[in-house]
This record gives sequence, structure tokens and C-alpha cells, in this order.
Amino acid sequence: MLFGDGAGAVVVEASADGGGVLSTVLRGDGSKRELLTVLGGGSKYPPSERTLREGMHYIRMQGSEVFKAAVPSMAEAVEDALAQAGLALADVDLLVPHQANARIVEAVAKRLRLDPAKVFLNIERYGNTSAASIPIALCEAVDTGRVHPGDHLAFVAFGGGMTWGAAVVEWTAPVTMT
Repeated sequence: MLFGDGAGAVVVEASADGGGVLSTVLRGDGSKRELLTVLGGGSKYPPSERTLREGMHYIRMQGSEVFKAAVPSMAEAVEDALAQAGLALADVDLLVPHQANARIVEAVAKRLRLDPAKVFLNIERYGNTSAASIPIALCEAVDTGRVHPGDHLAFVAFGGGMTWGAAVVEWTAPVTMT
């Protein structure tokens, strides 16, 4: 299974208890956008008979090239977000990555020298649910007791158009997930 279907959202609010979002990093390399793209559906190629006939609304991906770009980019984004937050990799209690594929997630963890036990992986159950993968993974991590108040969570994602980002959060309170 490659792709799954899902929806998710994370609501962040101010807290007098401190913590919360400690840092964010957002990057992109448009020169490599052809490695992972969807041609149709935007303003350049709006939906039409032609775009549907030519399959322009499907993801086009050069998998091995995406892998080669994603792993170092994601690892660097995590390191940069941690540095901005004044934290080290040893301070990460749980890495919650975009569930693109298990090989990418495992390679990022290895590159960071992060204990696999500190990496949340659920792609085998849901597939790549795109933008929903981190909220779904976070919900599951909370529900299964992997997240506690005071924990430092690192989130990282990589996606279409060759964009990526990371965030570091200090979890402040237990939340009922629905």
C-alpha cells in the first residue's frame, strides 16, 4: 500500500504554562519540483477533459531521486529546528514524521542517530495520508501513551514541489483526542 485516505488537524492555543511551539523550519527547492509533483488541478492546468484524459491529476514521482533528496533535507530540518529551540537530539522524546514511506523515516532516524524507539511510525496501518499523516500519527501517539506533558516532540515532513519543514514542540498538557 502506498497511499491512504485520511484527515487530521492539530489545534494549537496559547498557554500560561509555557511550552508549545518552540521552533519551526520551512524550506524548499523549486529547481527539483519535477521529482515530486501533480501537474493538473492548479491555475496552470485547471481541471478539464484534457487534463483528466492525460492523467495530470495523479502524483508523478521519481522515487529514488525523491528518497535521495528527502532523507538529508528532513534530517537537516530537524537539526535546525532543534538548534533554534536550544535543544539537542538527546532532548527529543518522540519524532513524529510525515509517513511518506518507512524507508525514508528509518533513514532519517539513522542519519540523525536517533533511537528507533523514539520514532513514531504507523504507515503500515494507514499508508501515506499526505498532509493528514502527522496529525493522525500524533493522535495515535497520544492515544497509545507515547506522549506526556513536558515531552519534546519533533515533527518533520517532506512533500510535493520539493518542500520540507520541521517543528519542535514542548507538549504541555494531556488532551482528549477525537
